[in-house]
Amino acid sequence: MHEDGFIGAVEWAVAGRALPGQRVSGDRSVVLDAGGGSVLFAVLDGLGHGAAAADAADRAAQVLSENRAEPLDVLMLLCHRAMADTRGAAVSLALFSASDKVQWLGVGNVESRVVAAAPGKPAIRASALLVGGIVGYLLPPNLQSQTVPVRPGDLLLMSTDGIVPDYADGIDLAKPTSEITADILAKHAKDTDDALVLAARHRGHPGPTA
Repeated sequence: MHEDGFIGAVEWAVAGRALPGQRVSGDRSVVLDAGGGSVLFAVLDGLGHGAAAADAADRAAQVLSENRAEPLDVLMLLCHRAMADTRGAAVSLALFSASDKVQWLGVGNVESRVVAAAPGKPAIRASALLVGGIVGYLLPPNLQSQTVPVRPGDLLLMSTDGIVPDYADGIDLAKPTSEITADILAKHAKDTDDALVLAARHRGHPGPTA
């Protein structure tokens, strides 16, 4: 599965696949125009794999689509309620704002990081602090999102645990996000799980017109 596009100044792409031998993946991505130049990204990893994992992730994706303007902690709670009778999921949310910030919140083991160009190899400028739990089954109290600055050209990366975590060193930031996600999936997906990676990049603000 490969998807890509633009929302405003944000370029994004997703690449994913099911566990080899399975017809459906329990990993999902959500990309939503949140208004005002902001984009809401979510990566959902239904517990386990197969149809039951996909059902859990689909429930959360539906809730996010219907409530995209809510704060991240509220969205996490709504996902938790929607998945109460499923096996649950790891959920990471990231709001890419027009004011050069990313606000993120994660429960479970979907990793989020901001990667920037640096001498030699790309540098991880920030990583989301993940809290333990399973959305739909055990949600930690007092969820608090974090906000980190981003510069035009910085890359937001979100990946499920079906992607080997130390993949950032080999990224070619000069490539489009569609090629970056395809490369990560091809080179770093585990054979033992569903796998999905999302990349988003702010292309910069347009200059004043004459």
